[in-house]
Amino acid sequence: MKRSSFALLSFCLTVGLVVALGMAILFASVTLAFAVARTLSPVIDKSSKADAAMVAAETEQAVPANVQTFGGLITDDHCGARHDMGSNKSPAECANACVHNGAKYALVAGETVYSLQGDAQELARASGLRVTLNGVLTGDTIQVTSIAANP
Repeated sequence: MKRSSFALLSFCLTVGLVVALGMAILFASVTLAFAVARTLSPVIDKSSKADAAMVAAETEQAVPANVQTFGGLITDDHCGARHDMGSNKSPAECANACVHNGAKYALVAGETVYSLQGDAQELARASGLRVTLNGVLTGDTIQVTSIAANP
């Protein structure tokens, strides 16, 4: 049976598209897995603790022994990490609007949501961003001592 060159070309293009789609799904899955793994648990960065200790020594203030480092997304406890897409607001604008209407700032770290207490202006500037923050955890509330945006 003789096949046309068009059929061969169609077959090769179809196989190429399927392989390209499979690779795209693989790379997207790996990227998502790394992003989720990074936010699943509090980030304990030894260099950040060393830097915090050096700053405290320079200012002659003792760093409380129970200060911990956390990583995640700063948002509000009303919407969490999923803001209403129909509101035409950025995540930061939505979080700040919800806080203005009575919600509280929150840190979403994987499946865990922590309430945040601290400087309201600093929290407002960091809302909608992935951050690393230092603070004292009491129950499910973090008293924030410092915030640094993740690159």
